[in-house]
Amino acid sequence: MMIEKQERRDFRLDIHTHTLASGHAYGTIREMAAAAAEQGLELLGISEHGPGIPGTCDPIYFGCLSDVPRRLSGVEILHGCEANVLDDGTLFLPRKYLEGLDYIIAGIHLRCYHDAGPEKNTDNLISCMKHENVFFVSHPDSDQSPLQYERLVPAAKEYHVALEVNNSSLRQPEKRPGCVKNYKEMLVLCQRYQVPVIVSSDAHDPSKVGRFEAAAAFLDEVGFGRELILNTDTERFKKFIGASC
Repeated sequence: MMIEKQERRDFRLDIHTHTLASGHAYGTIREMAAAAAEQGLELLGISEHGPGIPGTCDPIYFGCLSDVPRRLSGVEILHGCEANVLDDGTLFLPRKYLEGLDYIIAGIHLRCYHDAGPEKNTDNLISCMKHENVFFVSHPDSDQSPLQYERLVPAAKEYHVALEVNNSSLRQPEKRPGCVKNYKEMLVLCQRYQVPVIVSSDAHDPSKVGRFEAAAAFLDEVGFGRELILNTDTERFKKFIGASC
């Protein structure tokens, strides 16, 4: 049943994925692209973890991505980064690398961030959303770093940022405490303010690329409209990030 619902949503792309370069993921770029092709995706975004996550790549990695072909296994490749939000509301990656990427995903990770409570966490995330290359926020869903959605969602609209519905969180909700109730609150506000969302696999292995079953089932359960899901139209997605590739 979940797979049928996923197919009806007709997801075309997956832009939150990690390869071996992130230090705790297990596929190469080419293996991830082949998996995306098997899932029928048109576009794959590779978004390695930025500095601050143990074992991830050196910042110079993000400055050399022009060497990677823009099409692999028939799938268009975009280059991003899941950049860490820091305690002072800045991103843990030098600006010269941020500016050379197709998109940035801003994310709070407790390996390099100290929970400061809902108000300050939201302040810090909104501060990072103001960067011109930040188009997405990763897994804004855990009670371990709580957020004020009544402030976050309008800010996402103001700064042209899509909020993520993370399949990995919903597939293993015990690892992201509170994610189900938090997504329900967030999505009601997204519909109210007409803020788009991006559905992501957060794949750390080729076997998870383009797998959105848990997120698709959840979106159907809460009745979230297709028109606000960026994954359903590749050209609309590319227009959202201003991509010319």
